[in-house]
Amino acid sequence: MIQYHAAGDWARALIDLPRPLGIVLTMGAIHAGHIRLIEEAKDECSSVVATIFVNPKQFGVGEDLNNYPRPISADINLLEQSGVDAVFCPSVDEIYPESFSTSIKPGGPAFRFEADQRPGHFDGVSTVVVKLLNQARADRAYFGRKDAQQVAVIKHVLSDLSVPTSVVVVPTARDRDGLAISSRNQYLSDSDRARAINLFRAL
Repeated sequence: MIQYHAAGDWARALIDLPRPLGIVLTMGAIHAGHIRLIEEAKDECSSVVATIFVNPKQFGVGEDLNNYPRPISADINLLEQSGVDAVFCPSVDEIYPESFSTSIKPGGPAFRFEADQRPGHFDGVSTVVVKLLNQARADRAYFGRKDAQQVAVIKHVLSDLSVPTSVVVVPTARDRDGLAISSRNQYLSDSDRARAINLFRAL
C-alpha cells in the first residue's frame, strides 16, 4: 500500500490502477465498519483505495473537531492489513488552500433531521466528497447505511452535478450488543451506551 499526501500525485497514481476502482472515504479512526466497506469494495472492484481526512468544514461551532480521534499510525496499519491499494492522507491546506472559496449547498434530502441540529454540516460533507471523488475518478464509492441521511444527500449531489461515481450502500456494521459501530462511540459512558442500544432494539 502506498500513501499519498499531494492531490496531484494521488490522481496520477490512480490512473494506472486496474478498473473498476472502488473508494472508501474516511475521517480515520478506522473501525470494523470501514473494514466492511473495504471488503465489499474488494468483492466488486479490481482496485480499492481509501482516504483519511478529518474535514473541518463539516464540523459546527462547539463540535469535536479538535478532539476527534486521529490514530494515524494505527489507521494506516489497519488499511494496509485490509488490502487497499493506496491511501490519500491530505492536509487541510492541501484540500482547502488559502484561495479556496467554493462550497456546495445541497438541497433535496439535506433538510431536517441532522441538518436541523448541525447547520452547514451537509455543505461541508458535500464539498469534500465531490472534491475527493473528482480527484480519484473512482467508479464506485462505498458508504455505510448507518449514515442514512448523509448517503441520501451524497446520492442527490452526485446526480445533480453529474459526478460519474456510483454510490454503493453497505449494511450497518454493529457490535455484539447491536450498537452501530462509530468512531464516536468512545465518547459514550456506560449508561449512555445502554440507552443507545435501546434505539436499535426499538427499531
